Amino acid sequence: MKIIADENMPCVDALFGELGHIKKVNGRSLTADDVIDADVLLVRSVTQVNATLLEKNKRLRFVGSATIGTDHIDVDYLKSRHIPFANAPGCNATAVGEFVFIALLELANRFQETLKHKTVGIVGAGNTGSAVAKCLTAFGVKVLLHDPLLQAQGDERVFVSLDTLIERCDVISLHVPITRTGQFPTWHLFDERRLSQLTTGTWLINCCRGEVIDNQALMKVKLARSDLKLVLDVWEGEPHPMPDLVPLVELATPHIAGYSVEGRARGSFMLYQALMAHLGYDGKLSLQDLLIPHWIERIHLQAMPDEKALLQLVRLVYDLRDDDRLFRNQFLNVNGFDHMRKIHKHRRELSVLTLVNSGQFDVNWLSYLGFSGVEL
Repeated sequence: MKIIADENMPCVDALFGELGHIKKVNGRSLTADDVIDADVLLVRSVTQVNATLLEKNKRLRFVGSATIGTDHIDVDYLKSRHIPFANAPGCNATAVGEFVFIALLELANRFQETLKHKTVGIVGAGNTGSAVAKCLTAFGVKVLLHDPLLQAQGDERVFVSLDTLIERCDVISLHVPITRTGQFPTWHLFDERRLSQLTTGTWLINCCRGEVIDNQALMKVKLARSDLKLVLDVWEGEPHPMPDLVPLVELATPHIAGYSVEGRARGSFMLYQALMAHLGYDGKLSLQDLLIPHWIERIHLQAMPDEKALLQLVRLVYDLRDDDRLFRNQFLNVNGFDHMRKIHKHRRELSVLTLVNSGQFDVNWLSYLGFSGVEL
């Protein structure tokens, strides 16, 4: 069996090595000739899997994408050829949720504001949006949700209109797929008109797809409104962000909000489980087999951490400022954007750190936030 896999997918050798020969490729430049003799194709969001890519392949038995979204996959075409497909919904939800929460702590510290006093609007309440809400709710932050699709499907959570969310929220975090058609398209959902409607001092965060925000309009509005604060992990025109937009952003990263070690390994592992089930095999590996210990295992808490102390605590697991600095220094380099994503192997999730409660105070909220089993 020949397995073609994106070179930036982690744990491929450990998971799929016993199944056949693995060839690792640049997913962004993959061609029909590259996959002509593939039995299994494993990709990420940078590869468009469609008739053009697969027209020369007559033997493909499985396609897997280690991503939440499927906008890069022609699912109907795969069905027409009876090629099984699997993706990894929710694989990086925890990572994205923690990324947004950490970004908000960083902004609050930078501008000497209090995150707990904010109202945060989440646009898109699926896996990642819900993970953001989980972190914020654990910390005691008020959250409003907007997701007309889930609302129409009978989701029992309370939803508000997008206009209401914009009017009432101090922070807006975007977590929707890219859609150009249908009743609720998300392409340029935040155009110049909507961006201009943002209330004074709004923090706007995009960790889903760059094209959800009209980046040209964003730059125009931001230049006229210094009160708006931006966190962008995704960019229109990736891997080539608008150079003039980057300096206007408070925290800038190369589409790595979901790139925790755990999240990336989980994505590959979910494809491993799907392929093994398709082949009728029992998977012998577990996700834990793929993870290495973090440099620090536990912290003893002598007092309840306030917001500033909490920021110091999460920085022990992941310091977002490092990726922001690296991005600004390298995004204009040739292949700089993709190179930063390729080498991004250092970030862990909060669960790697166990907090030991050495005092007599309630720290259950830290467990809900994501830290591993707060011990008493």
